[in-house]
Amino acid sequence: MSEKPVAIVTGAYRGLGYETCRQLASCGYRVVLTARREAKGAAAASALREKGLDVDFHPLDVTSEESIQQLADYLRSNGGRLEVLVNNAGIFPGPPPGSSASAAANADMATIRSGFETNTIGPLRLCQELMPLMKNRGRVVNVSSGMGQLRGMNGCCPGYRLSKTALNAVTRILADEWQASNVKINSVCPGWVRTEMGGDQAPLSIEEGVRGIVWAATLPDDGPSGGFFRDGKAIDW
Repeated sequence: MSEKPVAIVTGAYRGLGYETCRQLASCGYRVVLTARREAKGAAAASALREKGLDVDFHPLDVTSEESIQQLADYLRSNGGRLEVLVNNAGIFPGPPPGSSASAAANADMATIRSGFETNTIGPLRLCQELMPLMKNRGRVVNVSSGMGQLRGMNGCCPGYRLSKTALNAVTRILADEWQASNVKINSVCPGWVRTEMGGDQAPLSIEEGVRGIVWAATLPDDGPSGGFFRDGKAIDW
């Protein structure tokens, strides 16, 4: 790998992940774009390279232990360095809001488990494997959601809400355990963004949603750790 700082973005062949790759590469990072869908991920990385950006592709299924280990091995065999990890890959499991099936009282446990596997356990395992490569200096961004905030918690969508609340707990736990280092780990809510998940009625563009992610990924040494942010401003847990 080059001497540029290295960034990994998960779930990045489209939407927030793709734009995060573009913005970080534009800031001078060598970006490893990862995605479960290999053909689409490779095509996305190729499109960014055609723009003159330093972006490579590596397949990653965040629910697969083997796939996470393969990514870690790839990094170790290519310099063993990592400066930024953006845990962006996520799913919205289960029925949409407004349907009776989306109520917690009717929730299917398999649906809730699938949310935890992708949205919580995947990021935790990636942190376990990849944060040591940061050599006590790096940035971790867990892409969370306002739907995971306890302060404003209301009904529906337990598969998504519970997994994002738990992801915020991962942020708090790891930030405390790594506080003696210069590794900073934060949760970021990008807001309601016009992605495939967010829908066409969302008020924010993808570019606007990514600003807070890139802000947390490029924090200075005196920046915060263990916080929850939207657009660079602290929000309630």
